[in-house]
Amino acid sequence: MPGAGPVTDPGPFSAHRGLLFTVAYEITGSVVDAEDVVQETWLRWSSRPGGDDGSPEEVHDVRAYLVRIATRLALNAVRSRTRRQEDYVGPWLPEPLLTTPDVADDVVMSESVSMAMLLVLESLSPQERAVFVLREVFGFAHGEIGEAVGRSDAAVRQIAHRAREAVQARRPRFETDPAQVQSVLERFWAAVTTGELEQLMDVLAPDVVVHSDGGGIRSAARRPVSGRDNAGRLILGLAGKATAAASFETVLVNGMPGVVLRLNGEVDTVAVFETYQGLVSRIYMVRNPDKLTSRDPVRLSR
Repeated sequence: MPGAGPVTDPGPFSAHRGLLFTVAYEITGSVVDAEDVVQETWLRWSSRPGGDDGSPEEVHDVRAYLVRIATRLALNAVRSRTRRQEDYVGPWLPEPLLTTPDVADDVVMSESVSMAMLLVLESLSPQERAVFVLREVFGFAHGEIGEAVGRSDAAVRQIAHRAREAVQARRPRFETDPAQVQSVLERFWAAVTTGELEQLMDVLAPDVVVHSDGGGIRSAARRPVSGRDNAGRLILGLAGKATAAASFETVLVNGMPGVVLRLNGEVDTVAVFETYQGLVSRIYMVRNPDKLTSRDPVRLSR
């Protein structure tokens, strides 16, 4: 399970592992990086300096202490990845994360880990991203955030205000009523199954956008595909290539309805759907095998 790591600890660290993974994932958009952050945070926690008797230093606020370490490590990971992304082939999407139903039930959490929101956060600087996540999602005080990102209280307030305005201008819109979403997706799959373009276009929003990420390893559109007609033809073209060796599994991905496509038993694509006003508004398809590492649904924590 992502975030669990190879170590076990019945003490204070264990109680905050889910929180640390969630913070790291929202900052980095990567399951692998978030797992590494949790593991490295554990190592720093377990090896923290102690007194003359060799015992570890006493920590009065374990939650804030651990999040401070994890945030700094996550920021390092983002800065390192940003340099690698300069050579990335095609659009970059966050690494999809299979999530448990309770994530979808938490509106704040489901929005914060949605593909759309993670892409919005990508438009911020690493520091703005960390400040926004810690303040708006997890409710940390400005002073606590300042200790995590190495800025003054006043500077954090300015960064938080700037980040909040930037996110608000691009904030994704999607339906959160599970029954409504299910109804839309049933119509969508019925249209895909019949292969009728007109029927499919009836369930796609006029400004629908399909994002696909193959990372140069698997075939994918090099730029987002927009509009009913273009998106519909792309979807039916992909569906037509499905073989008898293909299987589909409906899952929750990043708190949203999704599908895992397997070919010959191996994960080929993870797709995430967003709906708005009774129509499919966004589809995110991750095909880069390096990003298809999530296996078991994760219970995120605030």
